[in-house]
Amino acid sequence: MVKKRGKVWLAVSGLVLTEDGRYLVVKKHYGGLKGKWSFPAGFVEEGETLDEAVIREVMEETGVQAEVVGMIGVRSGVIQNEISDNMIIFLMRAKHTDIIVQEKELEKAAFLTKDQLCFDENTSLLVKYFIEQPYQLLNMYEHLNPGNQFGYTAYKLFV
Repeated sequence: MVKKRGKVWLAVSGLVLTEDGRYLVVKKHYGGLKGKWSFPAGFVEEGETLDEAVIREVMEETGVQAEVVGMIGVRSGVIQNEISDNMIIFLMRAKHTDIIVQEKELEKAAFLTKDQLCFDENTSLLVKYFIEQPYQLLNMYEHLNPGNQFGYTAYKLFV
C-alpha cells in the first residue's frame, strides 16, 4: 500500500447520521480497525474534491447515499516516522437507510444508536470521541472562484 499511495496519505471519513440520530458504522476485514466499529472511510482519488471522495466512499462501502453537511475534524499522524497519514472527517446526512455491504472490505455495516456504540467494546476511539464530544461544523461553500488564472475545475471552501 505504501508504494501505491506514496508516503503522504489523504483520506476522508463520514459521520453519517439518520433523521432519528443513528450512526452509520462499519467493521472492516483488515487493518488496524479490523473488527472495530468505525466510520466509513477511504482515500481521496485523483480529480476528486474531499466532499466528492467521502460521498463516493460511503456509497462504495455501504450502498448508502449521503449528503455532506460540513467538515467536523481532521486527524493527522505519522506512521513509523515515515508515512504522513491524514484524514478529513465530514458530518453527513443519510438519504436512506438501506445498507448494501461491500463484502470485499467489510465484515458488517449498520446504523447504531449512541448508546449501542458507547457500550460496545468494539467501537473505535474516533467513533467514541465524535459521538461523545460536541464538534464544530465548518460549512461548505461551493460557488467561489479564486480566479481563472488558477485553472480550478472544482473549488470548495470550508469555513
